[in-house]
Amino acid sequence: MSENKVKQIHSFGQSIWLDFIDREIISSGKLKKLIDEDGVRGVTSNPAIFEKAITSSSDYDADIKALAADSKTNEELFFGLAVADIKKACDIFSDVYNEEVKGADGYVSLEVSPFLALKTDETIAQALELWKAVDRENVMIKIPGTQPGLAAIRKAISEGLNINVTLLFGLQRYEDVTEAYISGLEDRLAAGKPIDSIASVASFFLSRIDVIVDPLLDEKGLPELKGEVAIASAKKAYEIYKRVFNTERWKKLEAAGAKPQRLLWASTSSKNPAFKDTKYVEALIGKDTVDTVPLETIEAFRDHGVAGDTLELGLDNATEILEKLKSAGIDIDAITQQLEDEGIEKFNKPFEKLLQAIEDQKNKV
Repeated sequence: MSENKVKQIHSFGQSIWLDFIDREIISSGKLKKLIDEDGVRGVTSNPAIFEKAITSSSDYDADIKALAADSKTNEELFFGLAVADIKKACDIFSDVYNEEVKGADGYVSLEVSPFLALKTDETIAQALELWKAVDRENVMIKIPGTQPGLAAIRKAISEGLNINVTLLFGLQRYEDVTEAYISGLEDRLAAGKPIDSIASVASFFLSRIDVIVDPLLDEKGLPELKGEVAIASAKKAYEIYKRVFNTERWKKLEAAGAKPQRLLWASTSSKNPAFKDTKYVEALIGKDTVDTVPLETIEAFRDHGVAGDTLELGLDNATEILEKLKSAGIDIDAITQQLEDEGIEKFNKPFEKLLQAIEDQKNKV
């Protein structure tokens, strides 16, 4: 029997995390099966994922009733539900977390409220609160990589939290995030605290870039670049990663036990039906990276995906693609800022819907 295609990805140094969580996948044993059969090595969640989980099943109804008595707000009630799920998922991934290189993988991510995306102090406070509430060394707290989020990321790292920096689209902002991570580690080390157990990923969102850029390429007479700009951006981000985590400054931290902040590819399911459904996964397999994918993309890759060491192929071409955009008058920086702004809104709306669903459930007799 040939090796599972999803598992093959791990042989190239990339970890596949599942971009999905609900109570059914935890309690049914499906999550454990994904670990055993597909080599899935972590889980990410976000407000939209939890909104779908809570509003599309009755699995949470009893807990909503029970928590309603003690929760001051619907948001507090939601985090009570979410923390319970995240704890169970962390426990399922504890063996992955504790394997030969402890802390290499096995993380489960929980995001701060999307309403805090532009609020530094409130983000710091909630990140610390959620970290303590989950109380698992393999939890990652997700903080958006917005401008106000950078200081929150630095502070959270300095406090010893594992951080998943989410909502990254632009190369400059990604480099700013690596600076926040490294500075946070330096702050912690200067305070005489250990840095060898801290892990972080920087989540670079991909297919949404092409959704915005591809129609512009048609207008500018560059249709051959459709579906390639996000991949080119990711390859350039990996170049930044390799440069930043190979400096003398970094090596001092590494000597104290620090681990590089891995790049994580997010939004890697194809939004354009003309593209192969495993296109983004196949194009960006490479060492010391993570790809978080929805269940349907894992199933597609298991069926017909092609695993190969692709991330560093065609770096010259990636540079050329971004230069062509610039020459054509397409402002990728403005586009990535637009995507960040829209991304905040895309998480706010399902969170609002989720809080209303909790309110409705509380009011049921």
